[in-house]
Amino acid sequence: MFLMTAFATPSNAQATLDAKIEGRWDLVIQKDGKELPSWLEVMHSGRSTLFGRFVYAFGSARPIAQVKPMNGKYYFSIPVQWEPGTSNMEFEISVVDAEHLTGTMLYTDGKKYNWTAVRAPSLSRKAEPVWGAPVKIYNGKNMNGWHTLGPNQWLADGGILRSPKSGSNLVTDKSFTDFKLHIEFRYPKGSNSGVYLRGRYEVQIEDSYGEEALVDRFSAVYGFLPPNEMAAKKAGEWQSYDITLVGRTVTVVANGKTVISKQVIPGITGGALDSKEGEPGPLLIQGDHGPVEFRNIVITPAK
Repeated sequence: MFLMTAFATPSNAQATLDAKIEGRWDLVIQKDGKELPSWLEVMHSGRSTLFGRFVYAFGSARPIAQVKPMNGKYYFSIPVQWEPGTSNMEFEISVVDAEHLTGTMLYTDGKKYNWTAVRAPSLSRKAEPVWGAPVKIYNGKNMNGWHTLGPNQWLADGGILRSPKSGSNLVTDKSFTDFKLHIEFRYPKGSNSGVYLRGRYEVQIEDSYGEEALVDRFSAVYGFLPPNEMAAKKAGEWQSYDITLVGRTVTVVANGKTVISKQVIPGITGGALDSKEGEPGPLLIQGDHGPVEFRNIVITPAK
């Protein structure tokens, strides 16, 4: 266990910070034979203090109070969120070079797992996109063009794509880069879903009518970007998102109101398919949090 020594106040020599650790990082954690996509951001405060944010394979972005140097490595600790148990998650970081990190994660089960990371791409665009023709990606008749990540509970029913109960997530066969998305949805009281842009960035769908606009509620980019107002209708009513994603820049129009306007998504959100942010990705619809229905799903891709 490195906790007591690693988190002790470092000497002046140990406090020398390697600037290469700062920035945003796309992680892959090797755990129980699976690759878990995660994300890390490290920033400086003053001359000798580092802090940041972390996104695990599920849950929301979590603040890191301090990333502490010790004997050429770095350490941070974050409290449990949705993980089992009560122990903190403990991370050790080694800087390989300006583009790569390696490290370990001591999970809440007491086991240690390895991870690697690459510097996240900026995804900046030199010019405004030229839009192609709109494409219906749900034909209203069957599930052609889609597949589930597990046993299928989804039904194509009279123009409506329906998940009557919690089950598997639904993913498009095609991948996309920059696009405009129109999607309509309806959920019963208390239900929860989401639409993942490129399979990595969740725009939250949740029964939030009458609640405060927060980072984990209706129309938020989950854990990162809250809407500027709560535009949710009552449960049982049809609602809509019009979302534009160009690089990392997102605009979300919820039920006709612009609630997020040209904001940068820092990194992947919990539940992402992967952390390969520089690549195209599919549309993913969350089906594992409760009943939900969708219709009129149209993507307009950039040429």
